[in-house]
Amino acid sequence: MQNALFVTVLGMGITFGSILLFWGLIWMLLTALPEKAALADSPQPPAVLEEEALAQAAAAAVAAALAQQGISNAQALSVPPTAIVSAWQLGMRTRQMAQKGNRS
Repeated sequence: MQNALFVTVLGMGITFGSILLFWGLIWMLLTALPEKAALADSPQPPAVLEEEALAQAAAAAVAAALAQQGISNAQALSVPPTAIVSAWQLGMRTRQMAQKGNRS
């Protein structure tokens, strides 16, 4: 029991220690590196650039959908014929036969 407790405490310590280590590394990188240096040189604010990118993505999606709509030759699927015995009935009958046994 003492060994199990030791292994548990050791495993939890390593797990939380690695989480804290990675958290510290991320904090150091965020404070050391300049924030979005590429966007700081552009004359437009980042929100305008993001809106333009979203508008371009939406236009590309609409163009792709319209092109695909002209090519598509999909047809509506017909409804399959109904079974004489439903899946539920088949399962119940099989269960009843298994409970009663095979009477030959």
